[in-house]
Order: sequence, then C-alpha cells, then structure tokens
Amino acid sequence: MKFSYHYLLIISCLLLTQSCARKGRPEGGPKDEDAPIMVVAKPDHKSLNFNQKEIRIYFDEYVVLRDLNKQLIISPPFKLDPLITPQGTPSKYINIKILDSLKKNTTYTFNFGDAIKDNNENNTLENFKYVFSTGNLIDSLNLNGSVKDIFKKELTKNYSVLLYKADSTYNDSIPFKRKPDYVTKTFDSINFKFTNIKEGKYFVMAIDEEASDYKFNPNIDKIGFIRDTISLPKDSLISSSITLFKEKLPYKFKRGKEISKGKIQFGFIGDKKIKVKLLSKVPETFKSASMFDKEKDTLNYWHTPIKVDSLNFLVTYENTIDTSTVFLRKKKIDSLSISKNIKNILHLTDTLKITTNNPIHKIDTTKFTLVDNDTLAVKFKLKKLSINEIGLIFKKKPKKGYVFTGLPNAIEDFYGIASKDTLNYTFNTKETEDYGNIILNLKKEVDSPVIIELLLDKEVIQKRIVKTSKTIEFNLLEPKEYIIRAIVDKNENNVWDSGKLIGKIQPEKIIYLPEVLKMRANWSINQEFIIK
Repeated sequence: MKFSYHYLLIISCLLLTQSCARKGRPEGGPKDEDAPIMVVAKPDHKSLNFNQKEIRIYFDEYVVLRDLNKQLIISPPFKLDPLITPQGTPSKYINIKILDSLKKNTTYTFNFGDAIKDNNENNTLENFKYVFSTGNLIDSLNLNGSVKDIFKKELTKNYSVLLYKADSTYNDSIPFKRKPDYVTKTFDSINFKFTNIKEGKYFVMAIDEEASDYKFNPNIDKIGFIRDTISLPKDSLISSSITLFKEKLPYKFKRGKEISKGKIQFGFIGDKKIKVKLLSKVPETFKSASMFDKEKDTLNYWHTPIKVDSLNFLVTYENTIDTSTVFLRKKKIDSLSISKNIKNILHLTDTLKITTNNPIHKIDTTKFTLVDNDTLAVKFKLKKLSINEIGLIFKKKPKKGYVFTGLPNAIEDFYGIASKDTLNYTFNTKETEDYGNIILNLKKEVDSPVIIELLLDKEVIQKRIVKTSKTIEFNLLEPKEYIIRAIVDKNENNVWDSGKLIGKIQPEKIIYLPEVLKMRANWSINQEFIIK
C-alpha cells in the first residue's frame, strides 16, 4: 500500500510538470511583439520573366492567415482565383498555386494586407507584398488618391479602386463586363495607393460593391470616377476625392399584383412618374384611387371589389407603354387600421397626423373634439393631406396638454368601412425655452442655386432653396445633434440629381458643414457656411 501511494504521488507530480511545460511562455517572461519576417521566396520576390505556376514563401516562425478573402488584393486580378494554402492551420510557409494564365510583360502584385499574423501572439505582418513580372522589368509607378461617399459625412473605408487602360479597346461599358487592369482598396482610411503600375493613360473608378468581383452592377453597387483619364507618371496624385454615388436606374416596369381584395400594387424601377389606366370594362359604379408608396418604388391602386377573374391595365411612363393583367384571387378586404405620427409630445413645429391603411372616403368632423388640460374646447380644423392622411390644424400653445378624440364612425374608408373604436390621443407641448435655433450665415460662391438641408438622425427635417448669399434660421429645434448640407442644384429642379457611368456624368455636388451642431435647450448657434 505504501509503494502504491508513493508511486501515485510521483505520477501526479510528473503530470503537473508536463502540464506546466505546455504553456506558451513562463509567467513573467518577455512577450513576443515582433511581426513575422519573410526568410525566402521561391521564385524570388521581384522575379523577372516569371513563368511559374507555384510560389512558396517562407517565414521565420509559424504564421496563420486571417480574413484572407477580405485582405488579399491581387493586381491585376485573375479570372480564376489562385489556390492559397494552408488556411486555418499554422505553417512556416504560404503556398500560392496559380490557376490562371499570366499576361505578357506585366507586373503582378499580391498584397496580403494584414492577413499574415504569427501563431502565438497574433502580431501582424502589415501590408506584406509579393511581386513578380512576366517581362524583363518591374513596373514601379504609383498612384495616390482618396474616396468618399456623397451621402456620408463620416469617413468610411474598404472601397475598391479600379484602373483600366485607356487604350483603343476601352469604352464606357467595359466596367460592366470585365475586371480592371489594376485594383487596390482603401482599407483603413479613405485613402488608396496603387503600386507597380506601368506607364500609360488610365480611367480611374471606385466602387462600393457587394459581390467583390470588380464589375459594376448598377442595381446594387455605388460608383465614382474621375471624368478625364489620367496619365502616368505625370498624374501620380489625384487631388480631389473620387465621389461614390448610386446611379439612378432607368425606368423598368415589373408587374401588377393583387395584395388583398380591392388592392393592387404596381412595382417598377425609376422615377415615380408612372400612370395606370384601366382597360377592362367595369360597371359605372366602379371607383378607384391610387398613391405612390413612400418607402419603395410601388404604386398602390385601390378599386371597388368586382366579380371578375382579372383586370387589364395600360401602364405608361413618358413614351414607354406596358400592359399588365392582374388576376383577382383574394377573398378578404383589409380591415381599416388607424395610426398617429407622435407619441406623447407634439413639438411646436409639428402637425399631428392620422394615417389609415386604406384611402379615406369620408370624415365626420362632428365626431371629433379637441380640449386642453383645463377641459376647454380648442378650435381646430382637419385637413386631408393625402388620400390616406389627415392633419390636425390648431394654434398650439407652449407647455400645454391636449386631448384629441374621435368617436366611432368618425372615419370611413374607400370600401365603406367605418372606424369602430374611439380614438383618444393625449399629448403635450413644450416651452419655447426647451428648444434652440440655428442662425446660418451662408456665403455662396457658386453660380447655381443651392438646396440647404437640415438633417436629424440622417433624415431631412427642413429644407431651404437659396439663390444668393444670405442668413437663414432654423427655429424651435430639439436639443439634439444636427447636420447641415448643401446641394449645388445645377439644373435648378430643386432636387439632387445622380450621375451616370455611361457618358461620365457626375452627380450634383453635395457639401457638408464640417461641424456637427450640438443643440442645447434655450440656445442659439451662429454658424458660417461657405459653399464653393
């Protein structure tokens, strides 16, 4: 028994010792803060007349590849991505197997970004590149610039920047069809840098894409470009940022579809200018109403329920004509629902709006009342703002409570369905001292009119159109953070107009006030805004 006890004690100590030995470094020992170092590459880094199909790069310690799909940029890009191993396991080398054919007299750059890290401490080998040339020299020209999103004030990153040789084969449709001649990314800032480029003329384009295939899809991608071609080595720095924008898509009719009994939606792409005309024969009592959806490219069409299998429509947009047959299968009309646009507070510059899901046919004003917190009646008007929205118009007093009531049957919709429940909306107003105002001194140095927009949480809450330098005020603003931007309205149509790659049409310029205006209660902000 004594032998067994001592034997077990010895075994336990040995196991404990081995467990301790497996730790990465002794407690208190120096931490490895050095990035991995490339020892050798086969073929050599910056090899000339390269014609191999496989590359192996060795390092001084075990490395792992992280986020390789996001980090690795190969320029010029291949049609077939190379096979890079090992991934997911530590190794002292990286193996690159080229599956595509190589272009003649071309310098290739494999930029691993921050993908290569050591296995123990995760130290990063930053912006590691492997370069080779299929010709007898390494191209060495650089190109620097920056990218910004036209509708984003804050700095963003990780956009692709593409270079196309501006030779006799290039035209505006090329970016839709094939990969560029060179590619890089902005990664950690708005700035980009091309290296190892050949002398010549190029078309420069930036893209914010979902597919990561370096081809422009106007349905989902944002694009920006330099209108004129650049010439290297002369134009090694692009002084103004490439501005990304979403192209306005050309009109396209999708289809008409029955959503519920008596309601059809016509889907389309493009401006909200389509018109629908009923072609089917219907009774004289047939009624219809239509309104564009606020959130999407859809025209909502309500109609009197009718006992037919389908309805035929003519859909027109300027000179474009389509026909649509909508089959009627739904059995149930949407029941009337009513909502309001506020919760407990009605701001002094706001309007209480009542919205219904179906068009409003009749409003019985005798069934509505408005009283203040002293139960005194308040004079008001109900104004129909759209086919399914009513506005409560009255003289609002600061720091006052109100109760707005609508009895059953106060609202009747398009289908003759009346409101069943009592509407009871209780709300308050605030003191004028609870708000602030912005006094904006505009100095206009552009010839075109300017649209000044005040934004709260990315939503435009006020808009002014200015033709000359002047001072404008935004009053009774909540204590929140505001952004101001100016749109240079070159075609004077009072809206921002997008650009287009075909024809190299740039979007109308947007200029942001650099400062975010932090409003406080009972406060006035005086701000100068130079628009140039």
